[in-house]
Amino acid sequence: MLKRLFRTKDITAILKESENESNSGGGLKRALTATNLVALGIGAIVGAGIFVITGQAAANYAGPALTISFVISAMGCIFSAMCYAEFAAMIPVSGSVYSYSYATMGELLAWFIGWDLILEYLFACSAVSVAWSGYMQSLLHGWGISLPHSISASTLDHINGSWVFTGSVINFPAVFIVAVVTAFLIGGIKQSAFVNNIIVVIKVSVILLFIGFGISYINVDNWTPYIPENTGEYGH
Repeated sequence: MLKRLFRTKDITAILKESENESNSGGGLKRALTATNLVALGIGAIVGAGIFVITGQAAANYAGPALTISFVISAMGCIFSAMCYAEFAAMIPVSGSVYSYSYATMGELLAWFIGWDLILEYLFACSAVSVAWSGYMQSLLHGWGISLPHSISASTLDHINGSWVFTGSVINFPAVFIVAVVTAFLIGGIKQSAFVNNIIVVIKVSVILLFIGFGISYINVDNWTPYIPENTGEYGH
């Protein structure tokens, strides 16, 4: 029984099944170019967190030492990208991490990793959609448009160390953007890749413009102390 749970699938057999699916007209067809794949990788790495959390983390927690986190994160992204590139070249089939795990670590671990990946995307999409909702509402507020609290905030919020109900029924902007992205995904991978390319160009351009304009405002006096003293508090 234990041996069956950890049985691996031969890479040759996986490639043969993929080839048979392609020849029979089934399976997923390759439709992405190298540029699309690079854009997908950049889009996954440069998430909403860099626009939402960076300022708060620097102001309330780490100060200039936040740059250490960026270096560590960059190293993690590089190693992860190298692993994905190696596996994708070795096992060029659909299934992503599930297929890679099935061929190397066994069926049971592949099952767990597959579901972990689904949970990761679930919570990541939820967090990003809520962050987008906050920015969109700030933009609408600047135009003199205010959405009712009952349809523009999260149902639960973490306040003073505990979870409380906010009185909101639904975060409509967050649900709306998820529905829009889902519609693009249903439309096909080519359309999704095209939209992703545009979004990646915008995100990278915003970051480069921020860095370019922000250089003139650097005050090196703020770099001391580089690592703020630990006060035992999480900030305000």
